Amino acid sequence: MASATEFSTLRTEIAGVPVIELAREFGTPAYIYDAGKIVERIQDLSMFETVRFAQKACSNIAILDLMRRHGVLVDAVSAGEIERAIAAGYATEGDPPPIVYTADIFDRESLEAVLRYGLHVNCGSPDMIDQYGERAPGGNITLRINPGFGHGHSQKTNTGGEHSKHGIWHEDLHDALRRADRHGLGVTGLHLHIGSGTDIEHLAQVCGASERLAREIGRTLTTISAGGGLPTPYRPGDTHADLTAYHRLWDDTRNRLADTFGHAVHLELEPGRYLVAESGYLLAEVRAVKQMGSNTFYVVDAGFNNLARPILYGAYHPISIAPASGKMESRAEQDVVVGGPLCESGDIFTQQDGGFVCKRSLPMAQIGDYLVIECAGAYGAVMGSNYNSKPLAAEVLIENGRPHLVRRRQTPQEVMQGEMIPAR
Repeated sequence: MASATEFSTLRTEIAGVPVIELAREFGTPAYIYDAGKIVERIQDLSMFETVRFAQKACSNIAILDLMRRHGVLVDAVSAGEIERAIAAGYATEGDPPPIVYTADIFDRESLEAVLRYGLHVNCGSPDMIDQYGERAPGGNITLRINPGFGHGHSQKTNTGGEHSKHGIWHEDLHDALRRADRHGLGVTGLHLHIGSGTDIEHLAQVCGASERLAREIGRTLTTISAGGGLPTPYRPGDTHADLTAYHRLWDDTRNRLADTFGHAVHLELEPGRYLVAESGYLLAEVRAVKQMGSNTFYVVDAGFNNLARPILYGAYHPISIAPASGKMESRAEQDVVVGGPLCESGDIFTQQDGGFVCKRSLPMAQIGDYLVIECAGAYGAVMGSNYNSKPLAAEVLIENGRPHLVRRRQTPQEVMQGEMIPAR
């Protein structure tokens, strides 16, 4: 049984580097990534033949390069993510494919990129089969099937069932196979994904659905993907999943299918958040401590333009205070609300789903102290925006004890780049 996770509300370093040094060198707000934690999570999944990173979780090319160097393949959901993967050193050909395009549609740019680079496609809509088959008949494809049920840490991250747009509806499988036949496409892969941040019990249900659907597809199938959605600990007491038991479920499924088909069946896993969430820290500076009736607010220089998960999902993130002195000072704790600088009432990091503001017990802070929002490596920087004309935050990767700037902070001029006043 995995041990319960503990989080401290005071910290002085990240991955061995003093917080005050990171703030002085790179400024705030800044995303800090611990490469060692990413490698640790990759190693957790070593029993799976192929680990394919869902790069939408954290797509900085330095992170993708780290994944590639440790044997992780990559998934792309847009033309931009295809170009990112290639810029990070991924090849376009190989067995298994180093890059797989997975989406519910082809926009025109993505279809052209897939064809230009000869990428394998995971089709999430019947129309994709026709659009790809008309341009590249005779190839092989994967089908992403919606099994009719889903689960996630929020309804907004549930990717299965009839209220989800994702995948080909399970009852339409035979129509999808007929479309593939029309274009001479071989269905060699099956992919199911029911949601992000779900639990192992729900993920295990996918095994049965996958086996049933695989048998309907038949012996052209050479690969099954367990999708992603592995749970990540965010709250004190959360535990990591029993990955050995989870792999055993899928391995048994794969072996039964191999016996039925008379050939080996390759097993893939497609994690996103699991690989990067715990590695990431959003470093901010406390710029105001103010009393609003019965509530004490810590207002910092990072907002939902930097980390949108709390306002989108009511997501919980561990939070710690890093004293400006750089020393592990003994400080009393108080219940506080943590907010950002944006001109929006919803710019609150301590809120529940539905926008309900809640308090967090944190050490007493002063102006100039630093506040660290933890487990922020997934769906953090990638969802950043320029709202209120704020620049995108710097990103820093700490590897082997050394911090490397992997994305510099935007300048005001770069925020406005591409805008123009019409000539009159």
